[in-house]
Amino acid sequence: FAAVNLIMPFPMMLGAFGFMIGTGGSALVSITLGEGKKKEANEFFSMLIYVTIATGIVLTVLGIIFTRPIAVFFGAEGEILEYCVQYGRLLLLGLSAFMLQNVFQSFLVTAEKPTFGLIITLIAGVTNIALDYVFIKILDGGVVGAALATTISQVVGGIVPLVYFMLPNKSPLKLVKTKLNLRALGKTCFNGSSELMVNLSISLVNMLYNFQLLRFAGEDGVAAYGVIMYV
Repeated sequence: FAAVNLIMPFPMMLGAFGFMIGTGGSALVSITLGEGKKKEANEFFSMLIYVTIATGIVLTVLGIIFTRPIAVFFGAEGEILEYCVQYGRLLLLGLSAFMLQNVFQSFLVTAEKPTFGLIITLIAGVTNIALDYVFIKILDGGVVGAALATTISQVVGGIVPLVYFMLPNKSPLKLVKTKLNLRALGKTCFNGSSELMVNLSISLVNMLYNFQLLRFAGEDGVAAYGVIMYV
């Protein structure tokens, strides 16, 4: 549990780019829809979803490479280091889906489907809880089971809305063929930069806090802090 909480802020930092695209992109798409440019709005929306997936893949590869150095840098060693690496790398396999989940939470509001967004969040959360019990308690999967449960819940949270927008639906948004629009992407990143920095800051503070807890209170201190944060 200490290892999970020690490495967790790292994939959360990478996933924060989804909040940036979701927040900044939903503002841009909403304005475009308000101007009556539905075709252009869907092209912007689709481009941002595709960019999110591509960015997630790149960050997944980089994250997997640097998981061990990051864990070592923040004081993990011995058994806890190996647990950090196992958990972190498995969690990063679902990074694109996690970023999509963050993106869609904003876009589902723009698509006039906020209740659907809430339902997806609840389903993903319940999936995580249920699979934690199955993988850890019943199958004795340990930290690997915990990582798989979280990753699968993220896939549920990201892929279900993706399929919804791929299929014909009653919302003003749907996935269409599009091309890279650097100007629109730049506006999105600028509009969502504050959300990105907030989430990066939270994860960084958690990382530094865990680092100090590991120094002064050991693994038990990190685990205790994790319990408080979960509550």
